[in-house]
Amino acid sequence: SSGIIAEYGGTAGGIFHFRDQIRKGNPSSFFVMNADVCCDFPLQEMLNSHMRHGRNDVITIMGTEVEKAHSSLYGCIVANDANNNEVEHYVEKPETYVSNTINCGIYVLGIGVLDHIKSLFNEQEKLSTGDSDSQGLERNILTKYAGSRKLFVYRHHGFWSAVKTPGTAVFSSQFYLSRQRDINPERLAQGPNIIGDVLIHPTAKVASTAVLGPNVTIGANTVVKDGVRIKHTIVLDGCTIESHACILYSVVGGSTQVGSWARIEGTPNNVNPNQPFAHVTNPSTFNEDGKLNPNITVLGHNTSVPKGTMVLNSIILPYKDIGHSYKNVILL
Repeated sequence: SSGIIAEYGGTAGGIFHFRDQIRKGNPSSFFVMNADVCCDFPLQEMLNSHMRHGRNDVITIMGTEVEKAHSSLYGCIVANDANNNEVEHYVEKPETYVSNTINCGIYVLGIGVLDHIKSLFNEQEKLSTGDSDSQGLERNILTKYAGSRKLFVYRHHGFWSAVKTPGTAVFSSQFYLSRQRDINPERLAQGPNIIGDVLIHPTAKVASTAVLGPNVTIGANTVVKDGVRIKHTIVLDGCTIESHACILYSVVGGSTQVGSWARIEGTPNNVNPNQPFAHVTNPSTFNEDGKLNPNITVLGHNTSVPKGTMVLNSIILPYKDIGHSYKNVILL
């Protein structure tokens, strides 16, 4: 959890804290994954690549390619393709361009890496420093492992996205729905008013005249009434969407009430299909003038939107009863 990571100092601190549990069963390797990434997770292929190195003290990073302009937002990897993709240089969020191969936040660690982490903590104890940066996996361990023939990259050419904003959450949901179409198509809704990939929980009630899709998820016990239009939206559990409401490019928190003829709309954050290695970016919440950047609209948990109201490009925090229309605001 984030509390354990904060207490013990970065990702490496969390690993160190759970070292005894990790060692149970005598595994040769173990996975470490950031919770804020979306991917098709080729874990078996990545593990196979890791095991080919034949040592228990190596680390394999999943890497992917992004646009040069966005690479500095991530950990950057310089690897030698001719030498089993050995990582020769690693920099976490560099100030200048290093490489467009970036760290996906998914790792396989040999069990012997725990000894290196233990040495790190012993060293920090002697120096009486315990800040999270000095004990972070990326800044401390990966940087030191680079060029030592103990750090390798598994190059991933499939879907990957960091999920740090509502826009990337909706985009990532679209990917997972498309995966359902390929793997479990019976889970997706069908009907004359269903467009593209739509997932409706079995306990949800959706009127036959409601038009849903593409890229829509309807949560458990949610009620969608006559004439509603929803697309590119995640609706969580226990919501009520009254008749003829329109919800586009939004995330609707659980137990939210949207009145009839209300319009909830955000701004899509799509990738450029003509840009090689294009990924959805995670723009800052505010621009240089301190104004809210256009993004997906978010209605927090247990929000109430009255009939005929418009909420555009806004973030509404939980437990709010909206009295009138809003545009480009954060309602605290």
